[in-house]
Amino acid sequence: MPVLPDLAAKRGHEAEALLALVLAGGPARPLRDLLEHFGNARDALAAGLPAWRAAGLGPQQMQALAVAAPGRMEQVRRWLDHPRHHLLGWRDADYPPLLRSCPNPPVAVFVDGDPAQLWQPAIAIVGSRNPSAAGRDNAYEFASALSASGLCVGSGLAAGIDAAAHRAALDGGGSTFAVIGTGPDLAYPRRHAVLQEQIAAAGAVVSEYPPGTPARSGQFPARNRLLAALCLGTVVIEAAERSGALITARLAAEAGREVFAMPGSIRNPMARGCHRLIRDGATLVTQPVDILEGVANLAGELAGALQNRLLTPIPDAPGAPCPAPTLPDQDYQRLWNALGYDPTGMDSLIRCTGLTASRLSSMLLVMELEGKVSSAYGCYTRT
Repeated sequence: MPVLPDLAAKRGHEAEALLALVLAGGPARPLRDLLEHFGNARDALAAGLPAWRAAGLGPQQMQALAVAAPGRMEQVRRWLDHPRHHLLGWRDADYPPLLRSCPNPPVAVFVDGDPAQLWQPAIAIVGSRNPSAAGRDNAYEFASALSASGLCVGSGLAAGIDAAAHRAALDGGGSTFAVIGTGPDLAYPRRHAVLQEQIAAAGAVVSEYPPGTPARSGQFPARNRLLAALCLGTVVIEAAERSGALITARLAAEAGREVFAMPGSIRNPMARGCHRLIRDGATLVTQPVDILEGVANLAGELAGALQNRLLTPIPDAPGAPCPAPTLPDQDYQRLWNALGYDPTGMDSLIRCTGLTASRLSSMLLVMELEGKVSSAYGCYTRT
C-alpha cells in the first residue's frame, strides 16, 4: 500500500484535503481528533500513517487516505464546482454551532443551497410517512405559523409530515432546510426530486454523505441526529410507537434540545408515539406559540453565536455610535440602523433595509430574544 506523505500538497488546497478525509468514511471521532491535533486538513492528511494510527483511524480509513480513489474524488469535485454547493468542515468557522455541540458530529457536511440557513433559529417538524389528513393539515398549519414568525422549518424530506412541513414554509416564502440520508445530489423518495430542488433553491439541503451515496437503511436514523441538533426543538406530529420520528425526538433530547408532541385521538395508532413522548416528559403543544415560548433560551444562545461569527457590533448603550461591520454581511447592522426608539413598522423596515419580510422577521426574532428589540402591535423599537 503506497503511502503518499505529500498527498495534501499534491491535491492543492485545504478543501481537497478535507474532501479526502470525508471520503475515507468510517467513524467520525478519529477524523475530528486528527483535525483538532493538526489544525487543518492539509497537515492532517500529510502527516501519514503514524499520525493516522495514533489518532485511532481504522485500517480501511488509513488505506482510503493513502490510496486515493480518483473517480470518487472527481465525482464529488464536479458537484462542488456548482456555486450553490458547499462543503463545511469541522474546522471551518461556518460549521453550524448547534451541530458542533451534538453527540458525534460529522467531520463535514455537504450543503446544496445557502449554508447561512443552518445558523438561523429553526424548529424540526417530523412525523408519520402515512399521516391522517388531519395530521398533514396540522403539520402544514404549524410550519406556516412558525415560518411566518421568522423561524426556519427543518425536516427530513420524507413523505407525509416532513413533506407537508417543507411545502408550508416554501408556500409562505419562509426558510426551510432538509437533512437527508443520501448524497445531496440524490432524492429519496425519488418523487421528491422537485421538492428537494425547491428547498435547495430557497433554503438548504444538508447531508453528511458525499454526492453519489445511495439510500441505505442505516443512514436515515443517523441523519436524524443532525436534524435534531440543527434545530432548537423538535415537534412530533403523528408517530407510531416505533418510528423514525421518535428516534429524532430522543436524539433531540440527548442533544439538549426541546421536544414537543401534539396529542391526538386515543383511537389513532399514529398518535400513540406522541402520547408516549408526552408521558415521558415532552411538552404538549396545541398551538405554535407553545413552541416559541419553549425555545426562547436556546434561541438566545444561537443568536450570540451568530453575532460573534458575523462580527457585526450592536451597541448596548443608547446613543452609542454604530461602528462599521468588519464582514461583508451587513444585514444586522442595516436593520439596527433602521430601528429607532419610536415604533417602526415592517413596511418601513423593508424600505429602509432592502431586505425581505421573511429575512427581517427572522432577524427581529433573534434580536428580540437577545433583548435588543421589543415589539408591539406589529412595530419594533430598540430597547
